[in-house]
Amino acid sequence: MDLYLKGKTALVTGASQGLGRAMAKELAIEGVTVFAVGRNEGLLNSFKDEIVAAGGVEPMVFVQDFVAPDGPQKIAAMALSRLGHVDILINNAGRSRPLDVNGPEEEWSAAMTLDFDRHRQLTQQLLPHMMERKQGAILNITSTYELRSINASAVAKASIVVWSKQLAGQLGRYGITVNCLQPGLIDTANIRRVFSTDERTKFAEREIPLGDFGEPQDIANMATFLVSPRARYITGTVAVVDGGMRHYPF
Repeated sequence: MDLYLKGKTALVTGASQGLGRAMAKELAIEGVTVFAVGRNEGLLNSFKDEIVAAGGVEPMVFVQDFVAPDGPQKIAAMALSRLGHVDILINNAGRSRPLDVNGPEEEWSAAMTLDFDRHRQLTQQLLPHMMERKQGAILNITSTYELRSINASAVAKASIVVWSKQLAGQLGRYGITVNCLQPGLIDTANIRRVFSTDERTKFAEREIPLGDFGEPQDIANMATFLVSPRARYITGTVAVVDGGMRHYPF
């Protein structure tokens, strides 16, 4: 299926590794010029080489600390300068932050800064540009926020969902879609910190109908569709990619 993405431009945060790298790569292979943002210059340069070797559109890379106070402004300005315009924004940067019930204030503040505030600020930097052009696709990567223990990142990501639905309600008139993608347990370095191989196997057998954790490519496949013109009539939604792990009692 042609996703009609050739010639589009995209800004992806947290693109040096994990889910961000997989999404940025899939977009580049589909013909998108990607502006990939991350903190690790070595990983970003290897990402560029990987895309070229795979036959994708050579990405532009930008080394920037996303949580710096002026991070969103610098990212938006550089992206617009180098791309000319931004068709697609994928807000991906973040990290899991489990806490005790009385977790320290600085950890809560850090989680809200990274997992909510900076995404909102970057989006707001680009919205006037998208509204003027009357087009754009915004995809916010959330997390499994229906947990039984405190995770400050999950709280911030839940805020992202509410904000995204509100944005979708107001931006539809400008031809801009806003959606969220909620990954389940995906085999990344972030998840490997939590589950040993044996724990992963036992958990997956017990909780995941498809029998194992997902791969970053599973997220990239859904993300690429949601930001494509094929998904033009999808907005204000949360797409779940979790192998069937999420369930509700009847």
